[in-house]
Amino acid sequence: MAKTIRTAPAILSDDPQAFSRMVMQAGQFTDFAQFDIMDGIFVPSKSITCSDVTAIKTSLRWEVHLMVVNPENCLAGFRDAGAFKAVFHYEAVPDPGTTIELIHHLGMKAGMAVNPGTTNDAIAPFVDRLDSVLFMSVNPGYYGAPFIPEVLDKVRDFRRSFPDIEIGMDGGVNEKTIPDIVTSGTDVIYIGSAVFRQPDPGEAFRRLTALANNSAGG
Repeated sequence: MAKTIRTAPAILSDDPQAFSRMVMQAGQFTDFAQFDIMDGIFVPSKSITCSDVTAIKTSLRWEVHLMVVNPENCLAGFRDAGAFKAVFHYEAVPDPGTTIELIHHLGMKAGMAVNPGTTNDAIAPFVDRLDSVLFMSVNPGYYGAPFIPEVLDKVRDFRRSFPDIEIGMDGGVNEKTIPDIVTSGTDVIYIGSAVFRQPDPGEAFRRLTALANNSAGG
C-alpha cells in the first residue's frame, strides 16, 4: 500500500489582516496548517508576531515554524495561542537539546528545521528526541524563493539513517518539485506561494495534494 503524503499550507505575512485572511481561507480546504514566524534577525524578513496570532480564532490544528533567534522566549506564548507543535531552527540556538526539552515541557511536540547548508551529521544527535525534522529546500526568509534540488539528496540519506522520524519539506514547492519531494522520502509537504498566490487557493491546494499522492502511488 502506498503511503499517504500529508500536505499543509504554510501561512506567512507581515500584515495581520492578510495573515488572518489566509488562515480563514485555509480553514475552507484543510484542517492542518503551519504558521510561519520571522523576526528579521535570523532571516532577513519579518512577519507578524505571537500577539497577532493570539488574536486569530481558528479551528485549524496548527504548528508554528519559528524562523527566529531565541525561540525559547516565545514558545509559551505560541503554546497558549494554540500551537500543538513548535518547529525551531537548528542554526538559531546554541543548544538544540535544551530547546527540545523546553518545547516538550510546555506540552507541545518538538520539530527541528534545518537550513540547506546544514549537514545531516550535525543534526543526527538530536533526532531521537524530536517528533519531526523539517528540511528547508530554500534559504528561509522569502516567500516564493527558488527550490534547492540538492536538499533532495540530504533527505534521501537522512531517511535511510532514520526510517521512522517524520520528515517535512518546506520551500519552493510546486507542480514541478512535488514528484521529486515525494520520492525523496518526505512525509509532509508545506506549500506557501503555490497556494496563496493563486486565484483559487483551495483548488490549488487540492490539486497539489492530489499530485503528491499520485506521485507516491496513492
